[in-house]
Amino acid sequence: MKFLKPCIAVLATGLASASFACDYPALVAVPDGVKATIDQMVAAQASVKSYMENMDTYLNCVNQELDAAGDDAPDEFKAIMVGRHNAAVAEMEAIAASFNDQIAAFRKANP
Repeated sequence: MKFLKPCIAVLATGLASASFACDYPALVAVPDGVKATIDQMVAAQASVKSYMENMDTYLNCVNQELDAAGDDAPDEFKAIMVGRHNAAVAEMEAIAASFNDQIAAFRKANP
């Protein structure tokens, strides 16, 4: 039993270290739609699109790490990876909502 606990700790550490291979994309700035120029909004659209693609890559990586760990992975590792996935999805939804709000504000300010 004394040998089993350190092995589990090493396994959990190794699994957690492997997940660091998933690069979390940098957050994008969404300009104020009321004050932004059309060029700034177009640039923001490109940035948001790139961010979303990079976040999809991150989510795929997290999912692959979790799948690779298998059913025998420690519950703590599974919880961390699911938490990372859910946090990334929530951030993506917030960025999309913010950008859509600023597009609406831009259109209202620039009929």
